[in-house]
Amino acid sequence: MTHRTPLALVAAGLLLTGCAGGVGSCSGGIGSIGFGGDAAAATAVSDGRLLSRPPKTPPPLPLGVTGAQRITLNEGRDGIMYVPRGVTGPVPLFVLLHGATGSAAGITARLDAYALAEELKMVVLAPDSRGRTWDAVGGHFGPDVAYIDRALRSVFLYVPIDPKRIAIGGFSDGASYAISLGLQNGDLFTHVAAFSPGFYVANERRGRPRFYVSHGRRDEILPYEATSAKIVPALEADGYTVRFKAFDGPHTVPAAIAREAFEWIAGKAGAR
Repeated sequence: MTHRTPLALVAAGLLLTGCAGGVGSCSGGIGSIGFGGDAAAATAVSDGRLLSRPPKTPPPLPLGVTGAQRITLNEGRDGIMYVPRGVTGPVPLFVLLHGATGSAAGITARLDAYALAEELKMVVLAPDSRGRTWDAVGGHFGPDVAYIDRALRSVFLYVPIDPKRIAIGGFSDGASYAISLGLQNGDLFTHVAAFSPGFYVANERRGRPRFYVSHGRRDEILPYEATSAKIVPALEADGYTVRFKAFDGPHTVPAAIAREAFEWIAGKAGAR
C-alpha cells in the first residue's frame, strides 16, 4: 500500500485545477516503436517504479519528423513528444505532467514548452494521465506509471537522450506526481521541477535527484503555507538539494520561472 507523507495530507481534499488552453494540431507519432507490458513492469507499477532506461548505444539521430507529435500509444488520451530541430547528439529530456483535468496540450502551452525546448535543444515528453488526474493523487500508483514507462521506452529508442539530464516535472497535481516519481526513480531522473505542488508519495526512495520548486504565496488552490512551505524543508531535511522560488502570485507558473527551470535542466550557465 502506498502512503502519502504526513505533511501532504492537508492538500488531499483540495480541488486541484488543471491546465487550460491548447496548441496547434500534432501529427505523426512514435507509437510504432512502443512496447506492451510484461510481468516485471506489472510488478513495478504498484511501487511507482519506471523500468525504462536509455540504451547503452544511443539510437541514430532523428532524421524524420521533428517538432510536436503524438505519442500514439493510445487512441484516446495519449500525449505529445517534442523533438527540437538540429539535434547533433544526446540531449536532455523533460517529462512534463499536467494538472488535474488537464492535458499534454495544456501544460505545454502554459509553459511555452515548445519554444523553450527548441531554444535549449531539449526533448519534451508530455503524457496525458489515464484519468482526470494522476493515479497517486488517490493514494496509489497505478496505470499512469505503466503508461509513462511505455512512453519513455519509445522516446529512448527514437532520439539519443543524455542520461545525466533526465528530468520530470509538472504543475499542480502534475508537480505532486513529479516529486513522487522523482523520489521513487531517482536512479533515472536527475532533476525534478515542481510548479505549485500539493503533496508527495514516497515509499522507497532511490538516487539523489535535485529539485526545483516554485509556488505562489497567494495560491488560492493549493495554499503556499500548507504545501511548498512544508514540502521544501522536508526534502532538504532528507538531504536533497532544492532550489526554491516563492513568488507573489496565484496558482500559476510565471514565464520567468518556467524559463529558469528549463535552463536549470539543460545545464545552462547561471541556472545550474
